[in-house]
Amino acid sequence: MTQLWSPSERELERRALRRRQRVVSITVASTATVAFFGVLLAGILSSPGWPSVHELFFNGFHAKESFDAILKGFWINVKLFLVCEPVILVLALLVALARTARAPWLLPLRLVAVGYTDLFRGIPTILLVVLLAFGMPALQLQGVPDSALFWSGVALVLSYGAYVAEVFRSGIDSIHPSQVSSASALGLSRAQTMRFVVVPQAVRRVIPPLLNDFVSLQKDTALVAAAGVFDAVFAARDYGNYNFNYTPLVVVAGFFVVMTVPLARVTDWLQRRWMERERAGAL
Repeated sequence: MTQLWSPSERELERRALRRRQRVVSITVASTATVAFFGVLLAGILSSPGWPSVHELFFNGFHAKESFDAILKGFWINVKLFLVCEPVILVLALLVALARTARAPWLLPLRLVAVGYTDLFRGIPTILLVVLLAFGMPALQLQGVPDSALFWSGVALVLSYGAYVAEVFRSGIDSIHPSQVSSASALGLSRAQTMRFVVVPQAVRRVIPPLLNDFVSLQKDTALVAAAGVFDAVFAARDYGNYNFNYTPLVVVAGFFVVMTVPLARVTDWLQRRWMERERAGAL
């Protein structure tokens, strides 16, 4: 008859000690957190200017009155993000592939790709939004949209496309040359190697930094307000200027936090998962 294993008395003592240490650690951390934020909150509420700040930034009446207009404008930000994101991915991947091309006849394309990334990474996004949203309609080109929203979206695509292209390029460059050599030995062309071997691996490797860029894109859709697009920020600013109260801006901040935090948490989870895979592969 097989005897069932049971922990020794010494092992039971160690487990009890670890449980006590864990309880003490949790208690100390919770106490320190509550004390820190309690002191911070008490300092804010007891400051001489708090009543004025409360009235200007945390007024419940103005939050309620401006909520509907802000929500309506916020859907413009959401739709702009959903349209720009896939376009940015396609543009950035094409630029990254152009920069990594090795054929001599593709040199002009490589130069254009380098010039694009250098130029649009060097121009502040808000400045690009203003230049395109006001400059392109002023040209009065036939068959070209003159909507400020359209050109603001184009500005976001051009700006973020340059950054994301560099993310893709770093992923492509991280693939070991031996894999390219192996694919060549199997008879794959350069294009086939990139399509079936290099790019799939590169995309998987850069998913966490890509998501970080799209967290930023979610927030930067608010820059279209600088071009007069009636998004959430413009609605909040318009209400605030008319009623001399900044509470709608806090409401807008809450909307963006609710939208960006879930994606940020997914990004953190993917980064931890990738690091665990890397460590497991190194063992």
